[in-house]
Amino acid sequence: MNETSNAALAAGCSALAWDTGDSRHLWGRNLDFHALADGTAVTYLPRGTAYASCAGSGDSCRSRYAALGVGLLLGPDMPLLYEGVNERGLMGGQLYYRGFARYRDDARPGTLPLQPPMAVYHLLAQCATVAEAAQALCREATLVGRPLLGEVPPLHWCFRDRTGETLVAEPDEAGIRLHRASLGVMTNSPGYDWHRLNLLNYAAVRDAERPGPDLAGGPAPCFTGSGAQGLPGDWSSPSRFVRLAFLRRYAVPGRDEETGVARMFRLLQNAAFPLGMVRLDGGGTPAYDHTLYTAVLCAESGRCYWTTYDNQQIAYAELPQLLERDAPVQFPLGGRPAFVRRTGGVPPRWVTP
Repeated sequence: MNETSNAALAAGCSALAWDTGDSRHLWGRNLDFHALADGTAVTYLPRGTAYASCAGSGDSCRSRYAALGVGLLLGPDMPLLYEGVNERGLMGGQLYYRGFARYRDDARPGTLPLQPPMAVYHLLAQCATVAEAAQALCREATLVGRPLLGEVPPLHWCFRDRTGETLVAEPDEAGIRLHRASLGVMTNSPGYDWHRLNLLNYAAVRDAERPGPDLAGGPAPCFTGSGAQGLPGDWSSPSRFVRLAFLRRYAVPGRDEETGVARMFRLLQNAAFPLGMVRLDGGGTPAYDHTLYTAVLCAESGRCYWTTYDNQQIAYAELPQLLERDAPVQFPLGGRPAFVRRTGGVPPRWVTP
């Protein structure tokens, strides 16, 4: 088995599945790293796109479904997506799984060799549901530890579809471990089972305010927010998982896609890396992992929404509006801040006490 433990790939990511009041299914993620690869953009890939599942293997595939997400084009036959949504409503992405990911050296007989960075696009290109994605990962393809751009990135994956089911897939010594009907939250190492068990350490955390201490007439609380006391506040993978699980359980969802997406960005900000808080070791100019972008996808509308670290204005592209295109299309992420200028104003409305 090929072990992936390169310290240069010590990125962080957080993923969250959520629903709206009118039963729209959303999936979103933060991508936390110190830099994006050149050419990274919001990328549309049409039906019929030809691509290699594994560089140098000689295997060529053709997509059944169009897909939209953030990624880059490594030549005409190597489109990569870090996350995305397809025209059938399957959506999901890859997260770093350092120290735990294991891949085979060669594909199992009768299966398609699949390089880990190609898995997101391959599944979106070929599968309509979580069930089909699980089938493809377990029986039809083999994840192989062959370098791409000089590295074998340690990855695990999270996918969701219009049924609302969320799948976590993690490669280990036995092959692919699938967690069906998962909690709808994923971060980085350790694995999903460990994170879920770790939630027992926070069983007393609630959304409701706590009463003041009964210590011989001690002072009453002079603040709010005590119901969430005990939530971890750092940016480690276990802490981010706990915070997002708590928010997913108690946060008020939006009534429709518009408000649901806006509120989901707010939740993901609770797991975002602020620039300057996660310094990387090394000489020269300091480098910091931080949340380079946040993306939110909707299974029903096929929209890909995104913000960047410096530009919190939400932009989006619509997959249904691109289906007539027969060639890839890219949209810049756009990193510069954007502000809405307000001028003029309206007369004040006085309120009678």
